[in-house]
Amino acid sequence: MLDYSSVAERLIAQTRTPPAGHTGTLVRLVGMTLEARGIMAPLGAYCEIEGSMGQKLAAEVVGFNDQTLYLMPFTDPVGIGPGATVRVISNSSEAKLGPALLGRVIDARGEPLDGLPPPDCPDTLALLGLPLNPMERGPINQVLDVGVKAINGLLTMGRGQRIGLIAGSGVGKSILLGMLTRFTQADVVVIGLIGERGREVQAFINEVLGPEGRAKSVVVAAPANVSPVLRLKATHLTHVIAEYFRDQGKNVLMLMDSLTRVAHAQREIGLAIGEPPTAKGYPPSVFALLPNLIERTGVGRNGYGSITAIYTVLAEGDDAQDPIVDIARASLDGQVMLSRKLADAAHYPAIDLNGSISRVMQNLLDPNDLKTANRFRRLWSLYQQNQDLISVGAYESGSNAEIDDAIALREKLEYFLRQDQHVSADYNTTRQEIRDLMAVGLS
Repeated sequence: MLDYSSVAERLIAQTRTPPAGHTGTLVRLVGMTLEARGIMAPLGAYCEIEGSMGQKLAAEVVGFNDQTLYLMPFTDPVGIGPGATVRVISNSSEAKLGPALLGRVIDARGEPLDGLPPPDCPDTLALLGLPLNPMERGPINQVLDVGVKAINGLLTMGRGQRIGLIAGSGVGKSILLGMLTRFTQADVVVIGLIGERGREVQAFINEVLGPEGRAKSVVVAAPANVSPVLRLKATHLTHVIAEYFRDQGKNVLMLMDSLTRVAHAQREIGLAIGEPPTAKGYPPSVFALLPNLIERTGVGRNGYGSITAIYTVLAEGDDAQDPIVDIARASLDGQVMLSRKLADAAHYPAIDLNGSISRVMQNLLDPNDLKTANRFRRLWSLYQQNQDLISVGAYESGSNAEIDDAIALREKLEYFLRQDQHVSADYNTTRQEIRDLMAVGLS
């Protein structure tokens, strides 16, 4: 386990409060951005703005131009006017960490949202965490049982894998995320609810987690109505909490809902400080942020602890070529695509095997099981490709042996892929079920 006392001393020295009198003056408000002069502070510094009537506002440094600092407030800057005093509180953001976080619901600044006293956390780390040398990472060589048949059997995941859950709106993404939360075997679950509807926070905790799941979970919530700076802070806080427990040797499941809303928060900040928009209005900083976040997860040093990360990605308008979807697929170790066509047919979970992949599956299964899983996927795909011909009776039986098998097994394949959201399917039983199903097809 890492010695967090020495780590804190080394990394958090930069966050100490600057000397007294280190203040400046607010000179301008443009959109969501405040401009201050007469003060020096690095990017990410935490500042306090005090108005002429004593109003106080927290803000973070998000950019600078010559002698001008750009700050973004955590709340609406109501009552703050020209000439307000800007004071540096700390040179970077930090997080209080400890086992007392388990079972708690906190906001982006680590403050409780569940009505309980603040958690007593003895350790302190910078929000950006500790970078890992890629040569020190352990391999992904252990199967992770997620309790969902389609994933266990056909998109097998490993401990420390990073996958994307890609879907449009209203196709069962939240239901599948809830199944993964309840059924996955993990020591600690860290959940980041970023930029989503506020009502979903309580619904997720009460209906999805429940008392048993909540006991081993930490929930960080920053809904859509909070500042984009707080949404980004909540994202980094979710990751540093997961890193903290991983470095204690725990197998952590981290769920981030959603990566797209994180990109939206960074887009708001980037455009506000003058970054040029590129693909679909996203500035370059978005495409630098997302891979850095993803690389913070995975297997720890020399296989000591792991973070299995599941990022939900919203395919806006069901566009699989959306730039956020594209960068997620390029950076992650696989993706699970959800199909609106399957959801409309009441096929849940609506996992589209044609667009889904696990890039570490071949390292986890023996050759026979891998061959069996691939044959299942091929039969499913062949039926979908020839569905129109089969439906109108244009396909002649005996023309293609594999298509004949796909037609004969269609109902059984579909039955296997469907699963009640309240019923878990363990990995070994799922694997045997696929073997039996494919053996029938071969006979």
